[in-house]
Formats: sequence, structure tokens, C-alpha cells
Amino acid sequence: MRYAGVMSLVLEQTERVPLAEDASGVIHVAGTRVTLDTLAEAFHEGATAEEMAQQYPSLSLADVYSVLGYLLRHQREVAAYLEARAAQRKIIGLENEGRFNPQGVRARLLARHA
Repeated sequence: MRYAGVMSLVLEQTERVPLAEDASGVIHVAGTRVTLDTLAEAFHEGATAEEMAQQYPSLSLADVYSVLGYLLRHQREVAAYLEARAAQRKIIGLENEGRFNPQGVRARLLARHA
């Protein structure tokens, strides 16, 4: 049954998720520096879409909801991506510690000012 005088909506079968991958393989909300990692972590910590949009003014509320929908529809793939990113961060952290040994930093800085 159709309702007379009611506007019909155009339902898009596919709506673009505003995510883009940079040259390093990091996924950001398109047009921003906010990473998928950041929104996924906030979501898993219980933040609402409204809180995320307020925390990151470069994000529109619609984009946050779109990304959260993507997270929910692609949980397995996103989990694998986040695990790979965590492993990558760990490796980079170890490499940085090897190059810039944190042991004795305080003593070296104090010696500079003595």
C-alpha cells in the first residue's frame, strides 16, 4: 500500500565509507588525520559517536557513524588490521629504543646543564 502525498526516499545501495589509506598503509577518516585505530579504540572504550565528533572537530557526526557502521560490519577484518598495526607499533618502538637508548637520559640531560 502506498501513502498518498508522502515523499519517497532514494535509497542508495552502496554508500561510501569515508576511509582512506595513506602511503604508510595507515587508514584515516578521509580528509583528516584521525586514524581508524583512534575511533576503534574510543568505540571499544565506550565513547559515543557524538563524543567522538566533539573530541575530533575535523570529523562530522555522519562520518563517525559511517565509520562505526563499517567497524561493526567488518569486525574480523578491522581486528586483523588493528593487530597488525599494534605489532608494527611495537617493532617501531623497539627500533627507536635501540637507536635512542632511554637508559641514563636523565643523567645525560643533567650533565649538559652542569
